[in-house]
Amino acid sequence: RFANKKAYVFLYGVVGCIFSATYAYFNGTITTLEKRYKIPSKNTGIISVGNDISSLFLSAILSYYAGKGHRPRWIAFGLFTIVLFCWLNALPHLLYGPGEAALSLTTEHGASYDEDQTKEVFEAQKAKTLCRGNGTRGAECEVEEGNLAPQVVLFVAQFISGVGSSLYYTLGVSYMDDNIKKSKTPALVSVSYFLRMLGPAIGYTLASYCLKLYISPSMTPTITNKDPRWLGAWWLGWLVLGLLLGFFAIFMGMFPKQLPRAAIRRRIATEKQKLGVKLSEVKKENELPASFKDMMITFKRLLKNKILMLNNIASVFYFFGFMPYWIFTPKYIETQYKQSASTSSLVTGTVALAFSAIGVLLSGIVISKYKPRARYMAAWNVLVGLLSVMGMVTYAFLGCTAAENSVIVNHSSSTDLTPTCNSNCQCDYVKYSPICGEDGNTYISACHAGCKQQYQSGDLKIYEGCSCISGRNYSNTNPVLERLLTSNSTSESAYSLSYSQLESHGGKALAGPCPLNCQKEFITFLVVMCFLKFSGATGRASNFLVSVRCVDEKDKTVSMGFGMMLLSLLSFIPSPIFFGLVLDKTCLVWGKTCSGKGNCWLYDGESLRYLMNFIAAAFVLAGTLVDCGVWYYVKDLKIFDDEVKDKEIALAEKEEEITTDRPS
Repeated sequence: RFANKKAYVFLYGVVGCIFSATYAYFNGTITTLEKRYKIPSKNTGIISVGNDISSLFLSAILSYYAGKGHRPRWIAFGLFTIVLFCWLNALPHLLYGPGEAALSLTTEHGASYDEDQTKEVFEAQKAKTLCRGNGTRGAECEVEEGNLAPQVVLFVAQFISGVGSSLYYTLGVSYMDDNIKKSKTPALVSVSYFLRMLGPAIGYTLASYCLKLYISPSMTPTITNKDPRWLGAWWLGWLVLGLLLGFFAIFMGMFPKQLPRAAIRRRIATEKQKLGVKLSEVKKENELPASFKDMMITFKRLLKNKILMLNNIASVFYFFGFMPYWIFTPKYIETQYKQSASTSSLVTGTVALAFSAIGVLLSGIVISKYKPRARYMAAWNVLVGLLSVMGMVTYAFLGCTAAENSVIVNHSSSTDLTPTCNSNCQCDYVKYSPICGEDGNTYISACHAGCKQQYQSGDLKIYEGCSCISGRNYSNTNPVLERLLTSNSTSESAYSLSYSQLESHGGKALAGPCPLNCQKEFITFLVVMCFLKFSGATGRASNFLVSVRCVDEKDKTVSMGFGMMLLSLLSFIPSPIFFGLVLDKTCLVWGKTCSGKGNCWLYDGESLRYLMNFIAAAFVLAGTLVDCGVWYYVKDLKIFDDEVKDKEIALAEKEEEITTDRPS
């Protein structure tokens, strides 16, 4: 009864939603993982590409063999590998526990709430950011010596998830297309895309909730989650996600090899074609058993398919160009428009997602209703590509002039000319923590500004004795000081001190960057980004239809696996590395670690804007030019013309019901 297209599309979308939530949850908890197991950030990057590596080697082969079998069961198998991925991610906690440091902060292990101890931790951290002159030791490098075993487990988990994602994406949509009326495919595929887009929001929400719980929820911590020693229950969400996926995987495996309505449609089409031997030969070819020889013949056939290969090449260029926006957009917004990290994440995770979802749904409905020819769809993809190029070029000129050169570096190192104001401060290993001086300039840290004292006044951190900030007597009408005291746009709480209060505190510097008015430029950027998200999403359904209609039905599944292999090899793995190097080229100030260079503290905003956007636009333009070739070759491609009339299917269904109900 429930083996119908609506049930499948809904279940496929829900599973995709949970699946995409797993990656968002990983990103949301990775900082806690790094802290718990002392995993260096570079190792985290290697762990996160494990799924792309397995997709590279296995997607094409798996899609070939699984495509000739019972696809829903293979999808269910893939989902169970993702369940294993979830539980393997939680395994380090089950093996190693919360850790001695975390246990020592619970009442069950003899600890008691000590506000003074928490203050001592805060004071120790403060000391690391201040100028420690007169022979006092400054901030020291911290050696990252993490246990290798948890890192290996996490990499294996990611590698296994690549198997599940390959089976889910390649088999799921091909099964949907084969078992759904061709005119309904765009709308239903768009619905499944829409449901999958909800996953990241769910994943980040779950991560936020779990991290508010202590790493050992059954114990009573003596610290709050504001304490820097706090470790959240990062492992808990993996158990929840694994259970949910396992539950829905069981139902996915219950679907038949072919939906009843689709079977009737094919039977009618077979009866209408009076082709005799020719038809039986085609049927025989479709039912050839899987073999290595046949797989090689299939790959060779796909390589000769001009439309498919051009479409895959275009996709490689598109994904390569769009990848930096998916990965680095929060950092880009923080750097270019001086928005807080929370604002940047909100924009990329909700606002942009909403416009993408609307674009996907709307395009699917329009295509299902008007049934455009393949050439119109290909032309639309070209237009979407051109709009994307224009948008990226527009990004390059949407800079905030107020933000350019707004930070005073004062970076003391052996290779730079050391300013006299902080020459004795030993700031090499101080992390980027900007402060706003009373001179209206932002300094990369209190140490680099030569600040020797810090204390708290409510929610405000106030620095005094800053040798690099010139002591001036600012009047009540000074615009820089007014901005400093009244702005709500900084990363810290709103400044509400009066002028007399600031003077009594020394009036030297406050935590957080100086407020800059980049709101107009940021809103313009946001409008352009939302337009590009919407227009780009409208091309997903049309591109999918062209890619599945340009191959024989027997090659549909393996063609999708072949395309995923190419994308992993040429886009998903190299693009983040390439654009990471591009961003590194624009770094002005690097942090230091024991082993050498650390994270970038400060980027050249203008260089980053031009380099990233123009290079990305060049890749997308290349993809658009290749799409012109797709447009040329799809002139004879049929998208909707091979349908069986609804009336004939309805009559056949009635006839089958009568036959089934007749007593034997």
